[in-house]
Amino acid sequence: MDRLLFGDNQFFGVNHMSEEKARAQAIRFQSADAIMSVLDAAYDADVTTFMCTTHDRIADIVDRVRAEPARYDRQVFYPCMPYAHKYANAMAEAGMMGAIKQFLPDEGFFDAAVRGGKSFAKKDVEGIITLLIDAEMKMFQGVATPVIFLQNVVVDFLLGMGFTEAFRIFANHVSNRHDAEPGFITMNMPRLLDALDSVGIENPIVCSNINKLGFRMSGGVDSYIEALSSRKFRAIAMSVFASGAIPPAEAIQWVASLPNVEAIVFGASTRVNIDSTADLVR
Repeated sequence: MDRLLFGDNQFFGVNHMSEEKARAQAIRFQSADAIMSVLDAAYDADVTTFMCTTHDRIADIVDRVRAEPARYDRQVFYPCMPYAHKYANAMAEAGMMGAIKQFLPDEGFFDAAVRGGKSFAKKDVEGIITLLIDAEMKMFQGVATPVIFLQNVVVDFLLGMGFTEAFRIFANHVSNRHDAEPGFITMNMPRLLDALDSVGIENPIVCSNINKLGFRMSGGVDSYIEALSSRKFRAIAMSVFASGAIPPAEAIQWVASLPNVEAIVFGASTRVNIDSTADLVR
């Protein structure tokens, strides 16, 4: 993995400290041109891995990258799935069958529908999960996706339900069908590591909040530091600035001092902020 990954929260009105800033960013980035201008700034700063949700508008971004292979020859995507609102909106706009046709993978509507239909009929959870993964990955055909993440809203729900076998299903399908490494995003990294160990997932990629204030770190800072020091996994740190509560230099210095942090993912909306963060990390 690259040491520095670029996230997409700012493009879709996500700000954990300020609803006003979130609304302003959502308005600013309504067009693909606005998003692309920031991604170009990141790319030009050698931040070439985009860790993104499977939001509908990401498909437009992927289309642009795919259309200019010479310009974006080093661009890498880390899809994070699922994006639940997308499914809800598609159902409301196109109905059940329309939504299915929209999201099914390209090998054929009939094949995937039969696979999904049998899965539902038999209550085959593995079949349903793999079908949804393939549907989410449809927009990324033709671009590099070496790591595919399961979003924290699902990861932590499964943790709470105790349905840890789903992690194995996700990991195996991502590896076997999409030739990628599975990644997991969580708000409770120590507990997730236990769950992944229990289903035989070795040396996993785990993205979680890691910051000196313990912001959105379930279990507390000490338990995270202990896990980083003693467990075998590849950590990606997010929310290192605690949504602006920690000065950038102080935040980066603290995270960089920890063992086993392989990468930092950050969001920014200006070239100045991207360049300064990249310089701090380097």
